Amino acid sequence: MKTMLSLDEASEIMSGICQATGTESVELMEALDRVLAEDVRAAEDIPPFDRSPFDGYALRAADLASASAEQPATLRVTEEIPAGNTPARTVNPGQAAKIMTGSPIPPGADCVVKFEEVSAEGAHVIVSAPFPSGRNIIPAGEDMGKGAMAAQKGTVINPAMIGLLASLGIQDVPVYLRPKVAILSTGNEIVPTGAAVLPPGKIRDSSAFALAGALRTNGAAPLFLGIARDEAEVIGEAIEDGLRDADMVITTGGVSVGDYDMVKEAVRQIGADALFWRIRIKPGAAILAALKHGKLILCLSGNPGAAMISFQLLAAPFIRRIAGHARWQNREIDVTLKEGFKKPSLCKRLVRGHLVIEDGRAVMSVTENQGNGVLSSFIGADLLGAIPEGSGPVPPGTRIKAYMTGG
Repeated sequence: MKTMLSLDEASEIMSGICQATGTESVELMEALDRVLAEDVRAAEDIPPFDRSPFDGYALRAADLASASAEQPATLRVTEEIPAGNTPARTVNPGQAAKIMTGSPIPPGADCVVKFEEVSAEGAHVIVSAPFPSGRNIIPAGEDMGKGAMAAQKGTVINPAMIGLLASLGIQDVPVYLRPKVAILSTGNEIVPTGAAVLPPGKIRDSSAFALAGALRTNGAAPLFLGIARDEAEVIGEAIEDGLRDADMVITTGGVSVGDYDMVKEAVRQIGADALFWRIRIKPGAAILAALKHGKLILCLSGNPGAAMISFQLLAAPFIRRIAGHARWQNREIDVTLKEGFKKPSLCKRLVRGHLVIEDGRAVMSVTENQGNGVLSSFIGADLLGAIPEGSGPVPPGTRIKAYMTGG
């Protein structure tokens, strides 16, 4: 088992054990935020025919070549084409067709003139200016041509993609299964969140709920295992239960070096293969990764703030990858620190903050209270700024790398 790894080394180890979950088919209306499991190509043009963008007249540009206010072109209207109908006639020289928004362009016509740009007299329309061929015609395939890539495997399905798939007549969508992730809280001091009265020396279980929300944000389905007291055998049994029902187990607490930190021993007792223990970041250094039956056990700090940072940096990309995301890595951005950071950083320090744009520059404003146990500083935060290992106090205006967390 490797110890005191860099964040990059830990990320590389975890990426090497990723395997995508299985697939299923869901109804189109249920596909929002799911991950597409197959490429989809357009089987037809969208739209499938040339059409008019507004109410007007479809006609031949050649008939208007010499039209002017002094010598307007007079054309005979041969039919009216409401939306949803198909043309019954070809537009021949000297003719026009009255057309409504979205209606197909009739054969022979090569431009459309708006109602307000012409004069109508009985069965004739008078045009006082030339119009070029192709004016005001939405071509077939404007949105997407037949055979084009409509949606790529590994893409998260958003509302626009649902509409596009619907326009192609697709009713059932192949998607990756949502990974099931079991959450186990450990610690003699932890009590259920619903406890009306908090006993002396106890704290409510906040990490499990924060992690469940983070799991859902990253496309996973959380499964609560409850709270285990600080006994290796009890923790090990709970982890085993999680491995039976889920694709991955996340624990919080008991992963450091104290007398009551029993998670490492529990993982050893159940015969899991430990991958690494502790990484050179702050907060979140206390972390253990292990593997059993091909499933990851990721043991995070009992401090809620530290656990959330470790989750964002290591668990979130892992989950997105096994969920089938094509873009699973944490997105990075170079930012300028607005307030600076006063503490020295013996190892890589992750600070919570939010992105602002000032004078065209990406600026990170650090949120208040960066303590290991603090969750409030994550509210509204969408960045984790990475202050390099070995840095002293960092002044305002310093450029650093930041990981985008999405809030």
